[in-house]
Amino acid sequence: MSTAARRPSFPTRSAGFRSAGRAPKPLALTLVRAVTLALALLSLAVTLWTGLEERGTALAFGLLILLGELTRWSGTEERETAPLGAAGALSYALLGEQAGQPTHHGAAQVVAVVTAAALLGCVPHVAGGRGPTLDHLTRRILTVGFAAVCFQPLYTQGRLHEWSGPAYALLLVALLVLTALCDAVLAAAMAHSRTRWPFGPLLRDELRSVLGIGSAVCATGAVMSLTVAVVGLWALPVFSLPLLLTQLSFGRYAGVRVTYRQTIASLARATEIAGYTPAGHARRVAALSSAVGRELGLSEPDLTVLEYAALMHDIGQLSLVDPVPAGATAVLPAEEQRRIALLGGAVVRQTGVDAEVAVVVERQADPYREQPVTARIVRAVNAYEEMAREAGPGGTLTALEKLRLATARDYQPEVVESLARVLARGGLTLPQAG
Repeated sequence: MSTAARRPSFPTRSAGFRSAGRAPKPLALTLVRAVTLALALLSLAVTLWTGLEERGTALAFGLLILLGELTRWSGTEERETAPLGAAGALSYALLGEQAGQPTHHGAAQVVAVVTAAALLGCVPHVAGGRGPTLDHLTRRILTVGFAAVCFQPLYTQGRLHEWSGPAYALLLVALLVLTALCDAVLAAAMAHSRTRWPFGPLLRDELRSVLGIGSAVCATGAVMSLTVAVVGLWALPVFSLPLLLTQLSFGRYAGVRVTYRQTIASLARATEIAGYTPAGHARRVAALSSAVGRELGLSEPDLTVLEYAALMHDIGQLSLVDPVPAGATAVLPAEEQRRIALLGGAVVRQTGVDAEVAVVVERQADPYREQPVTARIVRAVNAYEEMAREAGPGGTLTALEKLRLATARDYQPEVVESLARVLARGGLTLPQAG
């Protein structure tokens, strides 16, 4: 099960503002990758030294994993981007028999076969510059290694021979559920180490994804393993075809979502093209708002609403006869801000965008105690970006100080402090135009 936080055509939730310097690679992430590399090399060495057991079975599962990796999604936001490859790898890790005959491959061979197939399948993606391949491989190898180490030694030592029928099937399902939970923890830990976002919300989102495509992967992996044990390798194409078709369908759906997001980004640029707001203002506010939302622990659905609303927060200015100088609405009287916000909400509703986005756009000018948290974030970040741009060099501290002085009514203190942490953690400077 692999992570993919895919990137649309505008800055994403973790980017979009300039850093003063390149951040050092997190130590924890480096250690995880080093452990993965050591496990892969050790497994390959052991397999080469002892020889490949059941070569036909290993080749069949290797080809299945290779196919899954070659058809891996690119340009989507789904966490498991190669469900067919994940299901094939997990079924091989939990394979004890093939057509009624016991298998003799161990955990080392499982990791070696999965590593070789995954590396070959990732070549086109690396050549095309698509997807976070290193993290994908890290999680794939560690996840499969965990499942294989839990199952293969017990099976080869004969401790599972007394398990049969429903009990054996339930054992496989339990191991797959445990593997999925460990994978979710690993994914959240890696993301936390890389981005410094709060671990709890990251883990919550990963666990939520287990209930989606993760459950389909686990179920297919268990069924494949059980069926191959009875009827042999012919079960692989039979049970992989439905998952492959589902994968293709999800890929098309993800493509629609990307197009939808790009459409919203294009609508947001209307104020820039018309000269109402500076170039790149909406994208910078959206990126920084999403980072603050992550810092505050918002869920994935709320982050999506936040990103869309931040992109379109200034669209109400298109209804103005006289543009606001530099598009700086934060300095306008409260009633004028509220009027522009209501006009923006009306425009958003006419575009067919989710009504929750329109509500955030409409409420961004209200006193923060009356706003949903997403509107509080958009308002504070928009004001910061305008103030920092106006103040010029050194404007970051000046803008934050102004926001803190206005926390009695206009800006929620927790949002302002979260914004300050996001800025400080990344060594961020004044947002750049463009």
